[in-house]
Amino acid sequence: MIASTSPLHQTTSIFLFNLNLSRPFDHLSKPTLTASSSSPLSLSVDRSRSNGNMEWLRGMSSGCVKDRRREDLKVEPDSGGENVFSAAADKQPPEHLIVMVNGLVGSAADWRYAAGQFVKKIPDKVIVHRSECNSSKLTFDGVDLMGERLVDEVRRVVSHRPEVQKISFVAHSLGGLIARYAIGRLYENSPKLDPTIISGNSPSEEEKKYSMQQFEQPCEARIAGLQPMNFITFATPHLGSRGNKQLPFLCGLPFLERRVSQTAHLVAGRTGKHLFLNDGDNEKPPLLLQMVKDSDDLKFISALRAFKRRVAYANANYDHMVGWRTSSIRRQHELPKSSLLMTDEKYPHIVHIERATADNNKALSVDGEKPIDLEEEMIRGLTQVPWERVDVSFRKSRQRYIAHTTIQVKSYWLNSDGADVVFHMIDNFLL
Repeated sequence: MIASTSPLHQTTSIFLFNLNLSRPFDHLSKPTLTASSSSPLSLSVDRSRSNGNMEWLRGMSSGCVKDRRREDLKVEPDSGGENVFSAAADKQPPEHLIVMVNGLVGSAADWRYAAGQFVKKIPDKVIVHRSECNSSKLTFDGVDLMGERLVDEVRRVVSHRPEVQKISFVAHSLGGLIARYAIGRLYENSPKLDPTIISGNSPSEEEKKYSMQQFEQPCEARIAGLQPMNFITFATPHLGSRGNKQLPFLCGLPFLERRVSQTAHLVAGRTGKHLFLNDGDNEKPPLLLQMVKDSDDLKFISALRAFKRRVAYANANYDHMVGWRTSSIRRQHELPKSSLLMTDEKYPHIVHIERATADNNKALSVDGEKPIDLEEEMIRGLTQVPWERVDVSFRKSRQRYIAHTTIQVKSYWLNSDGADVVFHMIDNFLL
């Protein structure tokens, strides 16, 4: 029984649970969400557990803040994930779908706090779908297979929500790569038709003008049939995890980095191969290298270009899982110097913002005979489209050693210092 343990033991267990190092409360990690007449959101759990223990656990998951009520939110299962939206959305259905994607060994619960803040701040504008198709051990199956699962899930959600017109993606860590793969599959490019041109004409004239439009009107890029708006990643290894200090907990030691690169698949399966670029099968380049260009059937760069904004939030320090270069899509010399880091009272952990500008591949003056390494090739591919870079630092925070999850506020109780980063994302979100 939970009640038989000491408060210190409870705190330690919850800490390990949120870091995915241990799962002592696995039977409580996914409560069933149901609606009731008194509250749109209630938790149905095993009645054998005491009410006092469950109130304590709820308090921990919400950050022990009593005034953070959820009466204005609704949560419902949809296509394997969960939709979060305003209780008033039934009267005015939101037109903007936000798809949130978890990282390695994660789940839809990782985005619970951020999804709630989105709906509270802009309740009549957005519906947030927290993806669940790639959770826990399924995240070892490889970026391509997980991307296909996300494609199927997004298509099902869109089919259930015919009112949505716009789509955005928000992803953490590995989820950013999954989302990049998925949008390459969801990308559509069709003529931008004006229905007023063909209204009132005879059928033959309609057909003629329709055909003319296909040639004369500009094409409009779509993702899953919707207008793409924001593509946002948090601490995503866009350039993979292979290379000096791209996996920071190895301390930049070359022999450790080589050894982990060779054995990553034993721990993380096909995903490990993809992250360390060891998957060059059938004379094809590694998948992450394929994902920085368009091919005949997968338009990865065209899909990224279709979004009005692309933003990479990156931890400048204390992220032991994803390096600064790979999460911000930069070369080493392009990282901001300490003298350029700023302090913002409203967003105290946002230390540098680089607005989206055309990169034009500044470093193309490399000796033509010198081979280009994989990291440089990926940077050149991804910077064909402009990115906003937002650098984050928890250097002065007590939560700095778990910066990788704090940047997304995976658990408010453990990662509350990252709330300003979430608010920065929402305040700058393009609706």
